Amino acid sequence: MILENKLPLRYLIGIVKYELTAVLILSLITHFGAFRLTDFLPDMPLAIPAFLGTSISVLLSFKMNQSYDRWWEARKIWGAITNDSRSLIMQLLAFVTHDHDGIVKRIAYRQAAWGYTLGRSLRGNDPLANLQHLIDADDQHKILAHTNKPLAILQLTVQDISAMRAMDALDVHAHIHLQETVIRLTDSMGGAERINRTVFPSTYRLILHLIIYLFVITLTISLNSINNLLVIPLLMLISASFFCIEKIAYHLQDPFKNSPSDIPITEIAKNIEVNTRQLLGEEVKATESNTESYFVM
Repeated sequence: MILENKLPLRYLIGIVKYELTAVLILSLITHFGAFRLTDFLPDMPLAIPAFLGTSISVLLSFKMNQSYDRWWEARKIWGAITNDSRSLIMQLLAFVTHDHDGIVKRIAYRQAAWGYTLGRSLRGNDPLANLQHLIDADDQHKILAHTNKPLAILQLTVQDISAMRAMDALDVHAHIHLQETVIRLTDSMGGAERINRTVFPSTYRLILHLIIYLFVITLTISLNSINNLLVIPLLMLISASFFCIEKIAYHLQDPFKNSPSDIPITEIAKNIEVNTRQLLGEEVKATESNTESYFVM
């Protein structure tokens, strides 16, 4: 995720370099072709590229709104995951007696691991990598038997809560509250998976690119009487702004794809682990994010 307030110029140029190369080639061909064929081409009024530019602006506005809605929903889901993870630990500490501290600690550690596991699953990485300090070997063996690893972890938590209820370590009301918290975590997981698996229509992006290229062609023909030293930079600048907005929207629409505009789910999971250990009374020094680098994955 981009952490700096100032967006690096090299990043903006990097995401649109291929599109700008295509625009440069297309505009050079169109400009010199129109200059040589001036007597054969009809006049291209500026109203046509102006109309196309307005259409592009409307389409980009729609796409940006839709993409940001997906991104913001994903961020709210992970905010709910953080809150419910803390609530689960605090409820366990409040409801369960000290005679069962071992079970409480196991559930708490497992919940801290759940954040990492869910984030890695959404990104397509190994869900259980480097989690030996949070999940014991027996639990890992049980989790590996499931396709959905985060769901398997929540199932183990539910089993431990039910076992404590059977041992009268929890009363009925405490059991209900804990189950409700686990249900909210399950709902949040389902919401994140829904966003991750819902594909934004690729034809929309393809049509938008075609309209931008058509805009470049029509504007080049309209300005064929102007010195090419001015026309080409102008076309590059206008098209770069369109493509930058489109690229940013494209990255926002997939908030779990490990891109610069990604939701910082690894950092959120680290924060959950730190909070969990501190709630258990362990001395943990919260690690600060490295704000000097552009990306944190």
